[in-house]
Amino acid sequence: MRILVVGDGKVGHTLAENLAREEHDVVIVDSNEEVLHRSEDTLDVLCVRGNGANAQTLIDAGADKADIVIAATASDETNMLCCLVAKKLGTKYAIARIRDPEYNESLTMLQRELGIDMAINPERATALEISRLLRFPFASNIESFAKGRVEMVEFRAHESDVVVGCPLRELSRKYHGLPQVLYAAVERDGGVIIPNGDFVICDGDRVYVAADMVTITAFFRFLGKNSLRVKNVMLLGGGRISYYLARMIVPMGIHVSLIELDEKKAVTLSEALPDVNVIHGDGTDQELLEQEGLKQMDAFITLCDRDEENLMTGLFAVRQGVPKVIVKNNRVAYSDIISAMGLDSVVSPKSITCANILRYVRARAGGHGTKVEKLYRLVNGKAEALEFIARAEDPYIGIPLKNLTMRRGTLVAVIVRKGKVIVPFGNDHIEAGDSVIIIACESGIGDLNEVIRK
Repeated sequence: MRILVVGDGKVGHTLAENLAREEHDVVIVDSNEEVLHRSEDTLDVLCVRGNGANAQTLIDAGADKADIVIAATASDETNMLCCLVAKKLGTKYAIARIRDPEYNESLTMLQRELGIDMAINPERATALEISRLLRFPFASNIESFAKGRVEMVEFRAHESDVVVGCPLRELSRKYHGLPQVLYAAVERDGGVIIPNGDFVICDGDRVYVAADMVTITAFFRFLGKNSLRVKNVMLLGGGRISYYLARMIVPMGIHVSLIELDEKKAVTLSEALPDVNVIHGDGTDQELLEQEGLKQMDAFITLCDRDEENLMTGLFAVRQGVPKVIVKNNRVAYSDIISAMGLDSVVSPKSITCANILRYVRARAGGHGTKVEKLYRLVNGKAEALEFIARAEDPYIGIPLKNLTMRRGTLVAVIVRKGKVIVPFGNDHIEAGDSVIIIACESGIGDLNEVIRK
């Protein structure tokens, strides 16, 4: 597909990198010559200098022949105008990054009038991710599939966990009452493993398990991990993520304290969020954090603009014994260091945005096969979880899985049929209309027929 990426910032560059790796024809548009040189030197893309909302610039970039335009500049207005102009020139699909809360209520109307097929709000999507982690504080990460019927939960295995040190096939025999979940993937020493029945989980592994919500909750109750209930939360930084998050979790009965350095912004937030305790001060000041009751908090969430400040204050909260610490970090290179520090829950607006857009792109990539419904990056992007809806005309329908050929490095993790969640074995089969969740150790899969063959 021919894809125009307008805006060569963090999100735009990462998107272009992933799309080029998946062998799309990518054109980057930006007015900054310096960042374009960086992309030309490091990526297999074409770069066009100019304003992405300018019709001539878009014509030069080939908008009239483009399949998708992704507008990811720092300006919401520029992104919306870019989509409008690109669609008028002949681009098939338009995606806009729209971040300002002011546009949230009228977003449906804006999309319809401006020809925007998909609008993505990184801050709101990140806040939603954090709210899920607060509901299940024992988890490092949670993803949902099949309209919420299936959850995939990441947790760090500890030596005291019953699942450590025993082959997976022996667990149910050894521990009667242990709920049956799928052990979908394991991260160990920076690598990703799709485990089989002989696999043994070790202390320190990051384990991804999948099942329906009731089973997954019972599983962690058996492990003794879900005893914490989050009632008091401290947010560091008064940006858009904090605003969206506070709006989401206050109705859940959670008491929120928010620390913001900028006095004017603190006053504005205090007026916009009357049920939140807004504190004007430097959240990186350890004395202030202690005075405001950091040790009594159930969760501490660092949402400053600088990743370094988030990491240092998050590490301080861990040392103070806060049960749940969530850190915002956009630098993938820091992932292994962060994990070694003991900071398990990390959210990245950039990664969340890219995953949502890549899912949309793959669902519209050529052909008429069974396309991606949902896409989540696992293990710092080293693996993916994908959801497909099986079609009646697909060649694998009704055939036992043991008689089919699976693409190397992939696993049929879960099948959801008429609301029933099935952890499949060799004799199970796929029927038309099933939600099929796949785990893959590679990226770029966009069709279920690429994974399962007769």
